[in-house]
Parts: sequence; C-alpha cells; structure tokens
Amino acid sequence: MTQTSTPASVATSAAPPLQKQTTVGNYFVTNYPPYAFWKPDFVPEFEAALERPPESGTPLGVYVHIPFCRKRCHFCYYKVYTDKDASQVRAYLDAVLQELAFYAGKPFVGARPIRFVYFGGGTPSYLSENQLRHLTDEMKRLLPWEQAEEVTFEAEPGTLTDHKLKAIRDLGVTRLSLGIEHFDDHILEINGRAHRSREIARAYAYAREIGFPQINIDLIAGMVEETEERWRETVAQAVALAPDSVTIYQMEVPYNTTIYQRMKAEGKLEAPVADWDTKRAWVDHAFREFERAGYSVNSTSTVVKDPAKTRFVYRQQLFSGADLLSVGVASFGHLNGTHYQNHHEFDPYVSALTAGRSPVYRALTPTPEERYIREFMLLLKLGAVSRSAFTAKFGRDPVEQFAGPLQQLKETGHLTLEGDAIRLDRAGLLKVDLLIRAFFKPEHQGTKYA
Repeated sequence: MTQTSTPASVATSAAPPLQKQTTVGNYFVTNYPPYAFWKPDFVPEFEAALERPPESGTPLGVYVHIPFCRKRCHFCYYKVYTDKDASQVRAYLDAVLQELAFYAGKPFVGARPIRFVYFGGGTPSYLSENQLRHLTDEMKRLLPWEQAEEVTFEAEPGTLTDHKLKAIRDLGVTRLSLGIEHFDDHILEINGRAHRSREIARAYAYAREIGFPQINIDLIAGMVEETEERWRETVAQAVALAPDSVTIYQMEVPYNTTIYQRMKAEGKLEAPVADWDTKRAWVDHAFREFERAGYSVNSTSTVVKDPAKTRFVYRQQLFSGADLLSVGVASFGHLNGTHYQNHHEFDPYVSALTAGRSPVYRALTPTPEERYIREFMLLLKLGAVSRSAFTAKFGRDPVEQFAGPLQQLKETGHLTLEGDAIRLDRAGLLKVDLLIRAFFKPEHQGTKYA
C-alpha cells in the first residue's frame, strides 16, 4: 500500500546525549507518538475506526493481557496483580471474552484471518488448565486462529507443571517464551523473581520433550547485584540450553517499580543496577557467545538459532504496521490507524465490560507523518530497513525524509547505507532506543515515557 499523503519532509531534532548511569524512567521505545499524548478525548476516533473496513493488505493480530503473578518482581512495570482469588480471575477472563465478543462483529475485522496471537502478562501460565481451556476455547469460537502463523505464550518457569505444559502445547501454542531472566538463584531472589534455577531446568526439559516448535528464553542484563562473573555464567548456561531464540533486555527502572519506590524513599537519583555502558557490553558479550554457537542477531535484543525456521511474527508484523487487537486491563493496540489503551486498573476494566461499556480509556490517531516515523524507527530496531520497500509503501524515500538524523548517525559510525539497506552497526543497535529519538518530532522530544 502506498501512503501518498506523507509530507515532503519530517521535522526531527538531534538525539539526546548518551546517558551513562541508570536513572528512573522508561528507556525502551515501543510505540509512537509517545503514550503521554494519547488522551481520553480521542476515544471517539477509535470508536469510528472500529466501524470502517480494514485497509487493504493490513494483517490482524490479537494480544491478550493476563495480569496475574505469583509475585511482583522488583523491576516490573507492567500491570500485574498478586492478590486475586479464583472468582476474580474468572470474572476477569469473562470480561476479556466480553471485550473480544464486542470487537469480533465490527467492520474493522473484515474477512481477515488472525495472523498471530500473543498471550502476555503478567504471567499467562499463572492460569489453571481449566481456566486456559475456557479462555482459549471461547476465543477460538469468536475469532478462530487456525491460520495463525504464530501463537506465543509467556510463562514463568515456577508455574509450569508437566500437565500444564502439555495443556499449553495442546492449545496450539507454537512459541513458548520462558521468563528465565537469570540462572543464579541469588540474583533471582534479590530481584524479586518467584522461580529458581531448579524450576528452570525442569520446565525447560519437559517443554523440549513435548515438542514446542519454538522455545524462547528471556534474559535481563544488569539486574540488582549483577556482576561480570555471574552474567558470563548465565550466558554460558543459556548457550548450553540451546533454545531456538533468546531475548536479552537491558535493565531499566521505570517509575512504577519497587526499585524506584526504594530509590525515592532513600532520596537516590541513580538506580542500584549496572550503568548503560556496562549493560550494553554485557549484551554484546551474550551476542558474541551465541554467534560462536551458530546463532544470528536479528534485533537490538534477540538472537535466533535458525533464521529460516525461527521468526518473531508478532514483532515483525507489529513493527510493519499490522493491526493489533488488544484485550485486557491496561493493554494497548492499534486498529485502522488509531492507537488505543484500556483502563489501567482492574476494577474499572471489569466493571465497564460487566455493564456493557467499552473499557477503552485513551486513544490517538497518528498523522501520516507520525505513522511514517513510527514504522521507520521500529524497523530500525531490527538492525536494518529496506530503503526500496519503505519507499514503495509510503511513497517517500526515508534517506531523503530523514537526511538530518541519518547523517548524524553516519558521522558517529553507527549507520551505513549498504545497497538497499539502511543498517546500524552493533554498537548502534545496542543503544538504538536512545538513537531513534532523533527521529521524533520536536514536540515529542523529552517525554519521560516513549
């Protein structure tokens, strides 16, 4: 599809200076424009988007937020709950299904098949086998996903019995994502994780035994009391497991975390975690160790064993402008050109759906210019952007559109133009979330939550 209404040029500002110490706030860029600009006043725009047929060729995926956990990690900034009983969990799942039923008959769905499904959290594997079957059976009835290329399910190792893993596999999950984070029990404990290394070993072994098509493991570099020795050992253990893919995050400390609350109480400005240079070096070490084992780096945070077989469909589709139908408390999606987010608290979310009202809290319709910026910078997080494909889709050459910031990145040595590819080097990839802020419009610079 060609976007013919993109302006002739995109106004951008210089990237902020590199920050060494980890301070409070969100670092990773996940959407654009920043969430601070999504407003309740724009919800009617979202409601109008539901009533339009989909744009030709736009894929559709579904995200389901499961906000329950055994324990809240000290670094967690997602909307999670550790105090809900079985009746409240059931009420929540029924609300999610009510929300999905409301959307299922809307024109924006059209005749499109569901291309991907993602169960995130929180901890989706916190649910019992019966709760999982109830949720997914009803979801498949409302919006069948037989044609989905990928069904992802996040799991915390300590919640996974053999019976539950088998049930998750039987649901049609193709990509199991294990939130391991670290293999050292002290690091897991001091950072508030509920599981320990013994549970990791047991869950991973049985998941392999029953044949999930893809097993991903998550790691976090730079957690509280992390050391060079501990990190290298964790990387070695991850390589030894030989997962299909690994996602490696650099530790950040957003405002709504336990770590920040402690910092605030103690009057501290710097977080008690590794600085950014150290975290980038540790992720680079992990990347090099996995490359030695035959893996390929395919984004700022991921390595894959076999690129021909292992794909991150959810990420690739989302970064390329797919529609994302998101359900659940605080979840955010994008439909027919409009961003939206649900109520961010449990009771208002459930109460709205129980009363037959929409749970959407705020929304924003990006301009053509903002859609152009959003897709380019998200794709750059994968390491490279096809100049010709981007030009064909939007009708404007990104090398011309972003002449200023691209030249800045070329002068630092982080970016090259290699034939059709606009490509970042490894150092640029490891700090891409900071660098891509140079593509923000001036009015979006400096927001604490991007």
